[in-house]
Amino acid sequence: MQIERLAPVLTVDDLATAIREYTDVLGMHVVMDSGWVAFLADNEGRQLGLMTTDLTAPVNPDVSVFVDDVGAAHENALGAGLEIVHPLTSEPWGVRRFFYRDSSGAVVNVGTHI
Repeated sequence: MQIERLAPVLTVDDLATAIREYTDVLGMHVVMDSGWVAFLADNEGRQLGLMTTDLTAPVNPDVSVFVDDVGAAHENALGAGLEIVHPLTSEPWGVRRFFYRDSSGAVVNVGTHI
């Protein structure tokens, strides 16, 4: 399994305001904006996620990790005995993902584009 993208995800109160702040201060640009979640990037492709409330999951993730085999990652998480806080799901926006909680309480969104 290969990691394809890794980005921290910040929970924000107002997505439009947060986007404006990060683009104005850091010169990042919007690469995806769904109204409740947006990803910003710099010119080298480093990314940052901003989210109000996750559309389908019970909690917001702290980090987003995209891999080439989300099924294998899910099996690894189950095998490690980690708490799955959002089941492996094909989301309507073209992502297959699940969330697990790590031993320190951080929520990790693991997904792949479908």
